Amino acid sequence: MSNTKTIYVPHLGGISAAYQMPKPYDSTKPTLLMVNAFTMSSELYRAQFDDPHITASMNLLAVEPLGHGQTRTARNQWTYWDTAEMNLQVLDALGIEKAFILGTSQGGPNLNPPTTIQTNCGQVVGIIPLGTSMDSESERSRQMQCWDGPSIVKAFLAQWASSRPTPNFEPDDGYCDAVISIGLNDCPSEVRQFWHTTIKSHYRGEEGKQRLRMAAINLAERDGLRLRLADVTCPIKWIQGTNDAVFSVANAAEEIQMFTGSPDAQLMIVDGGAHFLSASNPKEINAAVIEFVNAHWK
Repeated sequence: MSNTKTIYVPHLGGISAAYQMPKPYDSTKPTLLMVNAFTMSSELYRAQFDDPHITASMNLLAVEPLGHGQTRTARNQWTYWDTAEMNLQVLDALGIEKAFILGTSQGGPNLNPPTTIQTNCGQVVGIIPLGTSMDSESERSRQMQCWDGPSIVKAFLAQWASSRPTPNFEPDDGYCDAVISIGLNDCPSEVRQFWHTTIKSHYRGEEGKQRLRMAAINLAERDGLRLRLADVTCPIKWIQGTNDAVFSVANAAEEIQMFTGSPDAQLMIVDGGAHFLSASNPKEINAAVIEFVNAHWK
């Protein structure tokens, strides 16, 4: 059951940033800020919230990006860089001075390094990208056996481009199934039904359609970060599944080498792991997170 709260941050003229923190903040423990994948919500990290080992080791904070879950802004135009700034302001608003950041898929390339590159802020002490890429949706990416994101997203954008108001809009079953299958490969029917219900509930009506459309545009037209990766100076633990339907192990193996300013940049391969690793392989992910955070928390 979702226990999402919201907190005001001033970016973009005012954002109601939605988040989950299953336990009260404990300043004596490290904090892990988690960023969910495309059109998912903070519930993507339910297996982490429910694990007593990880919740005993650190504060868990899952923040829903712009265009996702219950996060809202009056602006109808924004980018991934805006969400990165929002994340820092959420930490400020909650009184959290330092945090590790974990991001799944879009949460890896477009939310974590842009935040961490702002090294003068000193807030981010480590990054854990899951099933991701640091490239834009480029031809090089496709040659590395990653998906052709723009072509896939284009078909859905065409459905959502109508200028006629759609007060009864909700994503159709085809869209929901596509996201779930890409992220989780095969999954139990009850998991699929949960995400069908959740995705549809977050994108209802004309306002929901416009948020969904802008989230998809952000995904398809995102910036590449490869030339910026040398500026990241904190430890990195990149975790990639061998059965990821979106991004390849070969791409991860190349890009982890580009974090030349990091004192400890590691790549962990999860055999059989899907795109949404925190949900498909929680045992391996939770153990790796605890080990990484304990190793680098000062």
